[in-house]
Formats: sequence, structure tokens, C-alpha cells
Amino acid sequence: MKKILMFVLAISFFGSCYYNNAEDLLGTANCDTTNVTYSITVNKVLTDYCTSCHSDASLQGGITLEGYDNVKKYVDNGSLIGSINQVGFSPMPKGSAKLSDCDISKIQKWISDGAPNN
Repeated sequence: MKKILMFVLAISFFGSCYYNNAEDLLGTANCDTTNVTYSITVNKVLTDYCTSCHSDASLQGGITLEGYDNVKKYVDNGSLIGSINQVGFSPMPKGSAKLSDCDISKIQKWISDGAPNN
């Protein structure tokens, strides 16, 4: 009887071990980078996270990210992607959480496509 009880307890103990990870529980987020444009995709991210400090009205650090020509300057010198990746440049957004991997991927895709004014 004692052996049976030990066997049942052992089975219960080992059967209760289960390891979850975030991807199993939540699934992977779908980040669509197939149709990234400046006007719809990139400008929205910049408006949501950047232009409250980096606009003509609020010129923090002497940087404005309003309008394609202004954004393109920071794309060309590498500071836009460096800052949002928080590698090699002042990490942005300052004092806030890093942009989502999806938003960064969208901006990176747009830059990889030549940063067109589309």
C-alpha cells in the first residue's frame, strides 16, 4: 500500500510540472512589414512617439522630425535608427520605454527600402 501511495504521489508530482513561455501562452505578434510607407506607417510612429518633443513647436535637442525632409536627414546620418534602437546614439524616446520591436522593424524596413517619400 505504501509503495502504491508513493507511486501515485510521484506521478502527481512529475505530472504537475509544466513550463510555459510567453509565445506558447500569447502567440507571436504579427508584425506586417510588407507595405511600409512614410506617410502612413513611419509618420504615425514618429507622431505617436517623437514629435511631442521633436517638432517645430518643441525643438528638443535642436531636432525636428516633422516632415519628410527633416526625417530624411536623420535617416541619412544614422541617428534615427540608432536612437530608436538605443545603440550608439542618445536613446529615444528619452525617459520612456523603447519602441516596440514591430515599430522598429517597420522603420528599419522603410530605411532598407531607401526611405522613399511615399
